[in-house]
Amino acid sequence: MTAQRTPAAPKTRAAIVAIAVSQTLVWAGLYYSFPALLLVWESEGWSRESLTLCFTLALLAATATSPVFGALVDRGLGRTGMLAATCLGAVSLAGLALAQSIAVFGLVWIVIGASMGGSLYETCFAQVTRTDGALARRRITAITLVAGFASTLSFPAAAHLAAAIGWRGAVLVGAGAILVLAVPLLWWGLGVLERHAAPLPPRVTRPTAASPVNSRAFWLLFLGFPCLALNHGILITHFLPLLAERGVAESAGLLAVSLIGPMQVAGRLAMVAAERRASAIGFALLACGAIAAASAVLMASGAWFFPLALFALLQGAAIGTTSILRPVIAAQFFGRSVFGTVSGWLAAPYIAATALAPVAGALLWRLGGYELVLAVTCSAALAALMLIAALPRPAAAAGNDPTVD
Repeated sequence: MTAQRTPAAPKTRAAIVAIAVSQTLVWAGLYYSFPALLLVWESEGWSRESLTLCFTLALLAATATSPVFGALVDRGLGRTGMLAATCLGAVSLAGLALAQSIAVFGLVWIVIGASMGGSLYETCFAQVTRTDGALARRRITAITLVAGFASTLSFPAAAHLAAAIGWRGAVLVGAGAILVLAVPLLWWGLGVLERHAAPLPPRVTRPTAASPVNSRAFWLLFLGFPCLALNHGILITHFLPLLAERGVAESAGLLAVSLIGPMQVAGRLAMVAAERRASAIGFALLACGAIAAASAVLMASGAWFFPLALFALLQGAAIGTTSILRPVIAAQFFGRSVFGTVSGWLAAPYIAATALAPVAGALLWRLGGYELVLAVTCSAALAALMLIAALPRPAAAAGNDPTVD
């Protein structure tokens, strides 16, 4: 292994930081801007159900494009695809400022969603895994340690900008940050990783009995992690309305939701510290249990801040680890040679569950209030626990790819 490809090499380290900062800005602008500005948009006279439907359509668009961008990664075009998707997302986010009707607002969100299929974690992690499987886990962890602050950045920034210059000005600022900062950082960072990429194992070109789709592990992952996406998608979208309904002050609600980001980082650091003591699947089971417990805590809480902080700790720390565990577990089972394609297909139900979450939360709220919402989110986490517990032991093979960490 040459000095250039060691994780301590200054240029490689700087490239990971650049990608991490880029992902932070993209997540804050394209994804978290919706829950952060939901109540502001509702005050425009648009119903909560209509607004959440717009976000659902956006994430369904991301579901459709994610496998496409995953395939581009396997063809060596991941960097180009990510840059194009990120630019499209920034331009579309700026286009929100022109929306005067809920119909136009929804159409713009569909385009933003299509860009998310190629600009967020799934494609980024597939590209990082392709460049060097042996270092993928460390690099993905490093990226998520920084990008975990995206929600911490987005919620207060959106609130203050919307109050100062209106929500249209706020989305323009977000779009500008992505174009001016995130795109150049991503272009440079991915370029450095590509120049020092490890050789890929031979690519499987024909379906065989060992193809991912023919394995039990594929389908358990295909169903398991989306249950967590449904849980988190409902809670992150409806957290502020839920607290408002319970009489929690807006400032306390913003503080509580802002804690989720730092808790994601704390969870990832704890996982790094204990990585030699438990397997990735073991960590995933622990995360599912913590996520179920978080919903139970929120169910029992009132207007007190302490239970809200405990919820943020459990939910944030656990969901933060799953963003690392999903690609790591998939790589253990399926290797690097077709990882982009496999990752894209596994991402599709995850994003689809996230897409359904806002509308599902709104419908559940109509049916039985937020008590029913929390019962469903707790049940979803328990379902994920059972599915992941049923995973077989990962065979050394992610096939013939010994570089998978």
